[in-house]
Amino acid sequence: MADFLVLGAGMVGVSSALALQAEGHTVTIIDRTDAGCETSYGNAGIIQVEAAEPYALPRDLLTLFRYSLEISNDVTWRVGGALKMAPALWSYFRHSSPQKHAKISHIYSQLTGRSTADHADLIRDSKSEHLIERNGLAMLYREPEAFEKATKKAAFLDSEYGVTSRIIDGKSYRQEEPALTADPAGVVHFDQSWSCHSPGDLTKAYCDLFLSRGGRFVSGDANTLKHTVSGWQVLTNEGDLHAENVVVALGPWSPELLKRFGYKIPMIYKRGYHGHFDTQASLIRPFLDVENGVLAAPMTKGLRVTTGAALVPMDSPIEISQLARGTKALNEIMDLGKKVDEPQWMGTRPCMPDMLPLVGAAPNHTGLWFHFGHGHQGFTLGPTTSDLLVKAMAGESNELIDALSPMNRLNH
Repeated sequence: MADFLVLGAGMVGVSSALALQAEGHTVTIIDRTDAGCETSYGNAGIIQVEAAEPYALPRDLLTLFRYSLEISNDVTWRVGGALKMAPALWSYFRHSSPQKHAKISHIYSQLTGRSTADHADLIRDSKSEHLIERNGLAMLYREPEAFEKATKKAAFLDSEYGVTSRIIDGKSYRQEEPALTADPAGVVHFDQSWSCHSPGDLTKAYCDLFLSRGGRFVSGDANTLKHTVSGWQVLTNEGDLHAENVVVALGPWSPELLKRFGYKIPMIYKRGYHGHFDTQASLIRPFLDVENGVLAAPMTKGLRVTTGAALVPMDSPIEISQLARGTKALNEIMDLGKKVDEPQWMGTRPCMPDMLPLVGAAPNHTGLWFHFGHGHQGFTLGPTTSDLLVKAMAGESNELIDALSPMNRLNH
C-alpha cells in the first residue's frame, strides 16, 4: 500500500480519495477551502445518465453565427477568452466532427451509463438519501420543430446507448408539472437520471464518509507542490506533507499547476452562473429550457437556475447576462418568485478538446496522477472515473482506461 496526497476537494477529488482508501492506501485530501465549495457546490446537481454524448462544438454555420452574436443564450464569449483558448477551441472543433464525436461518445456513454450505480453505494454509506431524487430530467421544448427533432434524437439515444425516455406533449406535461403556467410544445423526460437537492452537501457528505473511514483532510495550497527525491511535497497549515504519490484533481486549476512540471494541457474554460428563487410551487423534477439555455432545479436553498457556457478567462469579472436572460425566459412559463439574496456564484467547467477527462499516470513523472477535465460532468462522473483511476494504478488496462489515459493523449 502507498501514501497519496489528493489535491482538490470537489466531487472528483473526494471520490478519488474514497476509491484509493478502499484499496487500502493512506490518503490525505488537500484544499484551500472545505469540501464541495467550488464548482461542485454550484452545479445543477444532476447525475446525468442521459448525457451519453458529450457536448460537441456545433459545426453548422447558422449555429456558430448565432453563438458569435450571442443571439443564443447557450453561449456567451469575450474576445480575450476566445483568443487565449483558440488552439483548444480549434482542437475541440476538429474533435466535434460526426466521425470523431461518435467514437468519443462510444467511450463517454459507458461512463455516464454506470454513473448512478457508482454513486449509489456512496449515497447509502454517507447517509445522503434525503438529498437524492430518482425521477429523471426533463428537456422542455417551446417550438414544435425543435420538439420533433428531439423526439428523433431520443429514439436514437435509446437504440444506440440504452438511454430511455418518455415523449410527452406539452399540455400533458403541464398537468404533470403543476409549477408550469404555460404549455410547452413538448417534453422529453429522461427517466434514468438522478438529481440532488444540494450537490455541495453531497460532496461534503462523501468527504465526511472518507474521514470516518480514517482519511485526512488538511488545508493547504496546491500551488506549493514540489517533486522531491522521495515523492511529492505540499505546504499546508500543518507544515510540509510528503507522499509517494499525488493526484491532481483541481478541475480548471489543474493546467496552471502542471505548467511548472512541463505539461502543456489544452483546456476550454466554460464558466457558469446560478441564482436561487423563492418559488412557491416546487418542481417535481429539474428541467432544461432548451431554447433558452437555462436549467431549473429544486434545491434546499430554493429553485436553482443555472446557465450555459461563458467562454471567458478564469480571472474575468462576474457578468450575469446569461442568467438574467434565462430567468426572464423562465418567468414566461412559471412564476420564479423573488430572487434569494446571496453572493453571486460562478464556477468553471474544465473541458478537454476531445471531451474526455484525463485519468491516469502523468507521462513524465513517477507518482503523479491526473484526474481532471470532466467538463460538464464532474459531479456525474467523479465516482466512475475514480474507479478507473485506481484500476489504472493497479496496472489494469481496458478500453475505458486506455481512452482516458494521459499517456495516450498528451504530447510528451
